[in-house]
Amino acid sequence: MIRLELAGAHTRVHATLCSACPQGPTGCCASPPGVEWSDIGRIVSLGGAGWLLEQMAAGTLRPGRRGLLILRVAPEGEGGQALPKRCAFHGPEGCTIPPSRRAATCNYYVCDDAFAHGGESRGDAEALAGRRAHDALVALYGEWDIELADRIRASWPGAPPWDRGFLDWLGREYDRRAAEATARLAALSPG
Repeated sequence: MIRLELAGAHTRVHATLCSACPQGPTGCCASPPGVEWSDIGRIVSLGGAGWLLEQMAAGTLRPGRRGLLILRVAPEGEGGQALPKRCAFHGPEGCTIPPSRRAATCNYYVCDDAFAHGGESRGDAEALAGRRAHDALVALYGEWDIELADRIRASWPGAPPWDRGFLDWLGREYDRRAAEATARLAALSPG
């Protein structure tokens, strides 16, 4: 089953298949997405600038070409057997950080198998609305990342400073884009 939690740019898509992922207990978190420019702005907009700086200092997030990269760790398996690397924020019950601190992708991404299992092929209204939300958010955040990358390269040709001022700037840029996209995001409603 697919369940949609509408919240504009912070919309979350849930799928029951995720808890029994055929790819294993780590599922998508085996290869976490980057925390891209728009994600950083979103997290800052929701009050997470200090958290980002703490995670960078701790080494769980590090600067990359398109934002921040999440550390991948190798958990110990039962009997001392090494398991594949996964997102540093993935715990026994799934993600250990609140949705407001996650990359937006972690909140709205649901794989094709989950959509199929959740009723998309049967025309289930919630699954179809979840797919529309997923596709709209992929497009929107992708556009924002391209725009922000251009602005960052123009303003900081070498590399951004990764300080509170830079993070606050990204938060303001995100807020502006999210406000401009209000009408597009309203279209995420089912039906």
